[in-house]
Amino acid sequence: MSVSVKNIFNDEGSKLVGEYFALIYTPQKKRARFPENCVHIMASEAEAIAGADASKHLYPGRVAGPSRSSEGFRLYYLIEWLDG
Repeated sequence: MSVSVKNIFNDEGSKLVGEYFALIYTPQKKRARFPENCVHIMASEAEAIAGADASKHLYPGRVAGPSRSSEGFRLYYLIEWLDG
């Protein structure tokens, strides 16, 4: 039985890379990707927004990931900031 390569990489149920609500630690909101130790996955959008604390550089966002970088780091990519 053969499996199409296209089907492997387009599996909607795959958990290889997902979208999540998160608190992101960053001194400035100028970056588009963050190492996994700067991203704290939250259960919901409301929880991410409630946990935000600019004095601690924690901002709510929606991210995609994790993805492995060419250097071997696991990264999350910003989809949008949730607080404007």
